[in-house]
Amino acid sequence: MAGFVEFIRKQGVVGLAIAFILGGAVSKVVGSLVGDIINPIIGVLLGGESSLAEMTIQAGEVTIGLGQFVTTVIDFAIIAAVVYFIFKGLKLDRLDVPK
Repeated sequence: MAGFVEFIRKQGVVGLAIAFILGGAVSKVVGSLVGDIINPIIGVLLGGESSLAEMTIQAGEVTIGLGQFVTTVIDFAIIAAVVYFIFKGLKLDRLDVPK
């Protein structure tokens, strides 16, 4: 673990590139989790929609895609939680603390 922390400290740009690539992969996994598992379950629980993402509200002649917005918020919350717990778990929050 110490070697990894030292790597992040010295190779900030390379570490950033690796984080960017891993972030894209996490985003795809979370997108699939929300789209394929969570949305259908919530859609059924909230009124028989086949997916939460398809839920809309009609306001006059305007259709508001409320379900897609909620899906995006769920995606964000899960990704933020994953990043937070990985950051804390690897103790990366202590890297720049002066000694």
